[in-house]
Amino acid sequence: MDDHRIRRRVLFGTGALIAAGATAYGATAAQAEPDDSVNSDGYSSSAVEPDIDATTVWGARPPNGTNPVIQGSPAKLIVHHTVSANTDDFSRAQAHAHAKWVQDLHMDGNGWRDSGYNFVVSRGGWITEGTTGSLAALSSGQRFIQGIHTSGQNTTALGISNEGAYHDGAEPPAAQWESLVTLCAYACEQYGIPSSEIYGHMDFNSTQCPGIFHDRLPQLRDEVDAARSW
Repeated sequence: MDDHRIRRRVLFGTGALIAAGATAYGATAAQAEPDDSVNSDGYSSSAVEPDIDATTVWGARPPNGTNPVIQGSPAKLIVHHTVSANTDDFSRAQAHAHAKWVQDLHMDGNGWRDSGYNFVVSRGGWITEGTTGSLAALSSGQRFIQGIHTSGQNTTALGISNEGAYHDGAEPPAAQWESLVTLCAYACEQYGIPSSEIYGHMDFNSTQCPGIFHDRLPQLRDEVDAARSW
């Protein structure tokens, strides 16, 4: 598929939609009509559903065994980074190659049953499903897949990781940040999670993960809240 595909995205403060790769590709913005319906947690149902490439799309390996399905909603989102190279390749193909790299690392290197993150956001703004079954579960809003991303939190949290290494001062590309906001807003709306319940890996374990994303958590929460209430 063409890497210039327009992906659904909220441009905060303007109520416009932009392409996920706008920084890289110069995509054109288009106005969106707000949704006036209200969901059970009091937010208007306005969070944009992002395009997410399922495991079948990027060619994932089958899990070793069964990924546990947890009925109900996670209580929180936990943000990570993958500590991969900070590549300037923002293509969809790179996002797929990176998703395979993460799965191989987790299954072969760590001995885990599958990719540990429920979702991964590439530096080019492409979102891939990680732990198999996570996309269908998110779409249902009534269950989630137990990932392997944060010790002590995997049965209560959805894990969202970002391609790249951000523990040493690197800044995420605009497309990656916007996709992270959009994905978090959609996940919070689907599961009824307040934006205040978005955390970083280091909030629970001794780690440098997610690097600079942790410093930007207040901004992330604010932008997710704005995306849900627009």
